[in-house]
Amino acid sequence: MADNHQDQRQFQIQRIYLKDISFEAPNTPQLFTGEWKPQQELNLNTKVEKINDEIYEVVLSVTVTAKTGGQTAFIVEVQQAGLVGVRGFSDQELKPLLGAYCPNFLFPFAREAVSDLVTKGSFPQLVLQPVNFDALFAQAQQQQQMQQAQQQAQSPAQNPSEEPSSH
Repeated sequence: MADNHQDQRQFQIQRIYLKDISFEAPNTPQLFTGEWKPQQELNLNTKVEKINDEIYEVVLSVTVTAKTGGQTAFIVEVQQAGLVGVRGFSDQELKPLLGAYCPNFLFPFAREAVSDLVTKGSFPQLVLQPVNFDALFAQAQQQQQMQQAQQQAQSPAQNPSEEPSSH
């Protein structure tokens, strides 16, 4: 006998789009005359917004900063977004679906946009390495739980059943 809960669960990618994109090369053309030994920094962030009961927007923000010789070569910022339809998932199931699975399928699109922008800026091709969003999500959840535990430990214990006595 089939589980009705499983049959009612639906996940659908409705749209994938660039929400915001930026490329800056503040030290060109002087930078092109020097030796190219970049140091790169990658920052990732995910934001989820509930549009209605069954539609969410997931935005993966990717920022790459490259420096060489103490100067900023380029800064690339890409916000790759997706609209997803979900139905029949519990809140417990929804968090990793939106926080890890969706960034996993958005990342290749963001990686391509970053690579194209860097190449169009006349820099050597930049190919971002794959990212394990499942591990990043688990790490973020663990940090959030630790912060909540610390906040609870720092809060003075109050017993609501005790009332001040008046003699």
